[in-house]
Amino acid sequence: MTMTDSDIGATVRTSAEEKKAAELKKNQKGLKTLWTTGFITNFCVTIFLTLLAYYLLVSVGENGEVNSFDPFTILDIHTSATNKEIKKAYREKSLLYHPDKNPNNPSAEAMFMMVAKAYEALTDETAKENFAKYGNPDGKQSLEVSIGLPSLLLDSDNRNLVLVSYLLFMVILIPFFVWRYYSDSSKYGEKEVMYDSYSWYHHTLNEHSILKSLPETFAGSAEFREANMPTTTAERENIGTLMGKVRSQMQKPKYNHPVVVKGNVLLHSHLLRKTDDLLPKAREDLLFMLRHSQSLVDAMITVCQHQDWLQTAANCIEFSQCITQGIWTKDSSLLQLPHFTVNEVKHCEKGKGSNRANNLAAYLKIPDGEKKGLANMTEEEKNDVLKCCGLMPDITVETGVYVDDDEDDNVYEGDLVTVEVCITRNNLKEGEKAGLVHAPRFPFPKQEAWWVGLGTKEGKIISIDKVKDPDRVVKHKIKFLAPRKGDYEFDLIVKSNAYVGLDQKHKVNLTTKDASVLPEYKVHPDDAELDDEPTLFEDMLNANIEEDSDSDDSDDEEDEKGIKELTPAERKKQELRDARKKSADDDDSDSDVEEVYTEK
Repeated sequence: MTMTDSDIGATVRTSAEEKKAAELKKNQKGLKTLWTTGFITNFCVTIFLTLLAYYLLVSVGENGEVNSFDPFTILDIHTSATNKEIKKAYREKSLLYHPDKNPNNPSAEAMFMMVAKAYEALTDETAKENFAKYGNPDGKQSLEVSIGLPSLLLDSDNRNLVLVSYLLFMVILIPFFVWRYYSDSSKYGEKEVMYDSYSWYHHTLNEHSILKSLPETFAGSAEFREANMPTTTAERENIGTLMGKVRSQMQKPKYNHPVVVKGNVLLHSHLLRKTDDLLPKAREDLLFMLRHSQSLVDAMITVCQHQDWLQTAANCIEFSQCITQGIWTKDSSLLQLPHFTVNEVKHCEKGKGSNRANNLAAYLKIPDGEKKGLANMTEEEKNDVLKCCGLMPDITVETGVYVDDDEDDNVYEGDLVTVEVCITRNNLKEGEKAGLVHAPRFPFPKQEAWWVGLGTKEGKIISIDKVKDPDRVVKHKIKFLAPRKGDYEFDLIVKSNAYVGLDQKHKVNLTTKDASVLPEYKVHPDDAELDDEPTLFEDMLNANIEEDSDSDDSDDEEDEKGIKELTPAERKKQELRDARKKSADDDDSDSDVEEVYTEK
């Protein structure tokens, strides 16, 4: 049996999923998927613009001048009409469009001139000859292009209406829609989550946040502030009734805002599987929350990543698992199996020896023929359970630590270390890919993925990423700079994005050595010579300087070059000789001046 492709696009694997597919088909059928505010607005605008375009097209076709000059069409006569018929048509059209009968009507005035020109083209010999030769009674004309407008816009009586419509459209409507689009788009950050939600998560989350406090944090997301505001007395009473049923499993609320309280209660009703008493409006609001749960929880994890809170991030991942499977902290992970209730869970926990299973991971390892909890089920229900056990991921995690392009196995301070995590899905065969998560209580399709995080013993995050690769063998690399010399032990977590109780935790050991013990790096002589060679830019710069220099400057440069080629001692002697020579020249010039003054 197959679900509709538009709803889930996968094969129904159990009867529980069949029920989920039916609900999806019911809720996403026909106009229900289209009847949204955005769709209605776009639909109305499209209809209006379509009608406007049709009206303009008809108006131009009836009243516009879209063809070349045709006197017969203008006078509304046949091409074989006699002179008598032409004169008669001319009189009728002239009277119809005469300016005296159509005051302040530019369209009638233009038509009156066209009628006169058409009559002239059919009666005057010169005009008739020009029309036959050039298609115009006035002779050869240059190309003219004009835009035809409906007479409604040209009528002076409609002048104020046209002006007001123009101002309304250009000054009010267009700027409003541009502002609205910019205003809405500026509210959203990464993962299509509102900035206010990120601010709320920064305010409410901390490194000590526990799993039971996360529903309240999630309920305060900015996306829910409009939908979750109670508006009727019946709705408030319904929330109050639900509060009494779920209060025992809730963390003591910190915030009494109606939106947060309602969202917190609705989410707990889903986690505790107590949604039967929800009113239709409350059920729609819960559906809205679950639809956005994946992106919002991912945003919560992003906030934890920015703050380096590994344990809080792990709690957020477990919170996402609980939402997907519809179970909470005190529930057994065995309730994720179809048709399992508290009685079946007790039966599994009372098993003996290897047949005993306190959690889902232990239950999956038991052979199908020895699994407990199936005694009171029908054959179809048993098949559902066994089939679901085959769908549940059974993974093996292997890790490796190395430095890229390094022949030495040792890791030194400052090296770029790579931790490679290899996840093998043992429940898949070669070539198979992981499909959708088996989650009958989550009303939307969800693809299987794994969160891989690496952190320090102090709980600081080094890296945390969602691995969405559906292959049987998945390799994920974590890169970071090696810390100072010493022995380190890191925590590696591999957590499912949808299943509770199948997570794994491993230790990654790393020993770094002091980088000073490495041999000194020596530059090869050939590389050193290459470093001394001028660059292309330097060559071009030197060439430009030489071209701009005159002959005198070039001589000075040659002298300077000659000096530069001397040894330091020779250069010092040369400078002393130049100084003595300059001093002697100065003395001679002074004596010459004295002689001149003496002679005077």
